[in-house]
Amino acid sequence: MVKKEVIFKRKNIIITGGAGFIGSHLSEKLIADNNIICIDNFITSDSDNIKHLLRNPNFAFINHDINEPLDLEKIPEISKFQISLAGIQEIYHLACPTSPKQFEKYKVQTAVTNSIGTRNALDLAVKYQAKFLHASSSVIYGGSEEGGYTRNEKDVGCVETTGPRSCYDEGKRFAETLVSTYGEHYKLDYKIARIFRTFGPRMRLNDGQMIPDFITNALDNKDLVIYGDENFTSSFCYISDIIEGIISLMESSVTQPVNLGSAENYLVSDIAKQIIDMVQSESVVKFENPLLFMRPLCLPDISFAKEQLGWFPIVTINEGLKRTIEYAIAEKGLVKFKTE
Repeated sequence: MVKKEVIFKRKNIIITGGAGFIGSHLSEKLIADNNIICIDNFITSDSDNIKHLLRNPNFAFINHDINEPLDLEKIPEISKFQISLAGIQEIYHLACPTSPKQFEKYKVQTAVTNSIGTRNALDLAVKYQAKFLHASSSVIYGGSEEGGYTRNEKDVGCVETTGPRSCYDEGKRFAETLVSTYGEHYKLDYKIARIFRTFGPRMRLNDGQMIPDFITNALDNKDLVIYGDENFTSSFCYISDIIEGIISLMESSVTQPVNLGSAENYLVSDIAKQIIDMVQSESVVKFENPLLFMRPLCLPDISFAKEQLGWFPIVTINEGLKRTIEYAIAEKGLVKFKTE
């Protein structure tokens, strides 16, 4: 447990779940000044998210299940980073299956990742005395129907330990406990980011995620399905803002959990209708039975993030939708897009 001094110009940074939606954007942002070791097994992520990074000599991908122990110094693909000499300076732990439509299929993997996977990532932090950031979730506060709608970091929330969502919701709560316990016992510099609903390019398609499915269906003039009723509301924070918040938290001296998200509340049906208008679609909005993993959640009180990190979202919902639509159009090879 001897911390390596930074003897090279670039930090060695691990990102678990690095091929996922948030992880790939984080990898892309950090690689400008650091060596990135991306660990993923593609359960609910996509190799396309990191294909543009694979040619970068400062990026290395390890196809590995974080629920299994990992000896970094025996992996040929990352020998170029000289870990035995340089060590690991930072670990961003983002790994956890996230799929609204396949939630039932991956329940066991979700519970195990939130426990054993988190422990394995923490063991690496202990070995190299690396700074550690855990990606937690707004779900630890419970749903919006369970008390106050806006939550700050001191609120405890209400989560079932044996309910149908417990592998994720209670799993995220336990992971926070594991991170803080390891951090205090082993004197780690640890951070906990409670991330609220996020959107932007590279979210999985046809998976029950709202905004990306709305956009692709609108471009194809298909129905936009809301898994809930007309009263379903949510906040949405654009991915670049979340990435800035995560990095700011890692660079800070804060150790208590921090909310990262947008405090603006929107009717999901209004967002769907806005997307229809923006792409000049003939689609209509329809409502279907809720998905277990996709439910109304509380809103974040981001006062602490503003005070301690100087962070708050700067990308408006309109601008975020425009960027995400432009990405979807580019992926589909389309050219027609209404920006006004």
